[in-house]
Amino acid sequence: MKEQLWYKGNLHTHTTESDGDAYPEDVVEWYKQHEYDFLVLSDHNHRTILDHEIDGGPLMVPGEEVSARLLGSEAWHGGEVGIHLNGIGISRVVEPVNAGGVVGTLQANVDAIIEAGGIAQINHPNASWALDHEDIAQVRGASLFEVYNGGPGANNEGGPGKHSAEDMWDHVLSAGQVIFGVATDDSHHYSDFSRNMANPGRGWVVVKASALSTEAVVDSLATGQFYFSTGVELARLDMSDQAVSLEIVQLRDYIYHTRFIGKDGMVLSDSDGLEASYHIS
Repeated sequence: MKEQLWYKGNLHTHTTESDGDAYPEDVVEWYKQHEYDFLVLSDHNHRTILDHEIDGGPLMVPGEEVSARLLGSEAWHGGEVGIHLNGIGISRVVEPVNAGGVVGTLQANVDAIIEAGGIAQINHPNASWALDHEDIAQVRGASLFEVYNGGPGANNEGGPGKHSAEDMWDHVLSAGQVIFGVATDDSHHYSDFSRNMANPGRGWVVVKASALSTEAVVDSLATGQFYFSTGVELARLDMSDQAVSLEIVQLRDYIYHTRFIGKDGMVLSDSDGLEASYHIS
């Protein structure tokens, strides 16, 4: 069996082809300089392809942020809500579908992404409080869910009467759906860096794949052969039907605590230190 290696990438990135403030080539250059192995340019309703390859740059996995809008009574609060999903590994532009309601619109766009040869990622569920776990649990076929989105309006932690994105993910998993969590930049701003800007370098995935190719990366994402992070780096991650074990890379003088969480948010195991494991009974 061919050895599998780990590759770091960002799945949600904007350029001047939609509402980013840097040209595609300059965006790719930023990720090259920061040693990313692959990158998805996910401009709104546009499949951005570089005019030429960036020498030594990351693998460019084709993508798009399929961006539908619900208005008035179609949205839960009667206002305007964006229903956004990334199509990753798509072979063509996917036109957004408004199916007249949240669940129907989610499902129609997931289906359209799959038809275009990609996998679907449900984006920033708490942006404008667009989605809740009950919506997401009714959708079939989505592979990925943004547990962390680096944009300032993502509301990852939730709000009054609103679940955090992590809690939503737990509810959906506990309902029996298989959907893998991701962290992404949703980067838009590449010159001015502050908490109020959508800057690169905040959230990423690290996939375990047989090759640095679009097919291998997308397959690893679709089957959960990866981890996501906003800072922690793993030296080792082993997963099987019997156990999960990992080893953390020590950074600076940080102290590490690992928690394994099961159905309905139940804490299965807690441990301190660089190594942790959980045996599945």
